[in-house]
Amino acid sequence: MKRPNILFMNRIYPPTRGATGRVLRDLAVKMAREGWHVTIIASGPVAGQGREKNVRIIRVKGPEKPSNAFVYMWVWIKMLALALRLKRRHLIVTMTDPPLLIYVGRIVAWIKKSHHVHWCQDLYPDLFPVIGTKMPSFLMKFMKTLNLESMRSCDKIVVNGQCMGENLVHQGVGLEKLEFIPNWADTELNNPDFQQRDMKKIAEHYPVSEDAARPHAEQIKHKSDKFRLLYAGNIGRAHSVNIILDAAEILSDKKVDAEIVFVGDGSRFDYVQEQRAKRHLHNIKLLPYQPPERLREIMESGDVHLVSMKDEACGLLVPSKFYSAIAVARPVIFIGPENSEVSEAIKEFEAGLLVSNDSAELLAEAILFYLSDGEAWFTAHKGAAEARKTYNPENSIDTWLNFAIKLIAEDLKVK
Repeated sequence: MKRPNILFMNRIYPPTRGATGRVLRDLAVKMAREGWHVTIIASGPVAGQGREKNVRIIRVKGPEKPSNAFVYMWVWIKMLALALRLKRRHLIVTMTDPPLLIYVGRIVAWIKKSHHVHWCQDLYPDLFPVIGTKMPSFLMKFMKTLNLESMRSCDKIVVNGQCMGENLVHQGVGLEKLEFIPNWADTELNNPDFQQRDMKKIAEHYPVSEDAARPHAEQIKHKSDKFRLLYAGNIGRAHSVNIILDAAEILSDKKVDAEIVFVGDGSRFDYVQEQRAKRHLHNIKLLPYQPPERLREIMESGDVHLVSMKDEACGLLVPSKFYSAIAVARPVIFIGPENSEVSEAIKEFEAGLLVSNDSAELLAEAILFYLSDGEAWFTAHKGAAEARKTYNPENSIDTWLNFAIKLIAEDLKVK
């Protein structure tokens, strides 16, 4: 049997920061270990190529944070030109950065006679209005038509949320085209040794009696003076921010001994910083992006994790912060639509609380609920620990490997 080969295309790949790049690296490294010849086309500050853990990485020159649509388009063109120069691959996998990268895959797959899978992390161009990107209606219509036609031409479309799959079916994509594979948290957070250590600490600190009072996460993590709400990751335009600021103001007025810590970066990070100063919200802290070696320490420092998403983004993306929260078995307060992937998971595993985007008072009440009720916190903590058994790298990557090898099975047969 021939050795299977695959080409992944995504603008982001480590060390460039971004959740899509991290899950791509995990999958690419595992496929290389399983005998696949793996090539990545991404961008970087300089053009060039190299190898990491038997994965070939080829970069076109491009900024880490493109400033406008023309920069994205230039990177898009360079990725297309590079892919066309490479030898044929059995399988081409496109992701969603830059937007409409699926069309690059469609062109390359048609010319090279390759199979094409689109790994849909964000649904563009539908997401443009949600993040405040304005464009003429005729251009939006053209892009949606082009995107839909490209999806119909794919062998498979991998979606990371059932809500996204339902959205695509509603738009006219055949159900048989879809493959649901959830994303996962960083491998540093999914280390089984660390997770076993967590559960051992829980067993040591929590009484056996079901009706006994149970402490909060301070008994598991390093001791903290305040009850900590953690918002870790990208603070983008598709995420609800004002409701968190309003809730922080309510908690401040009530002199609640809690803090909301934002860790990361994103287009709205500066806005949060400005509002913190303007409103004198001393219960909000902001930390810059943290190196991977500090990731677990930061994630474990939160008593409860906050995850947010605008209602209109439902079915267009799935917040990666949820996977990080359950990887360290922390309760989640999700601020967003009730029919999203995160909402369904929280309800199924009883891993947290749901709060609508229009009530800062309810968000403040949810925070106070977990602060004052250790039993409720512990129940959600156990639910998060159960949820991570489903949303973990092993399950998702194994699903990827199985369906990818089946897709190209005929190509691998010796003639």
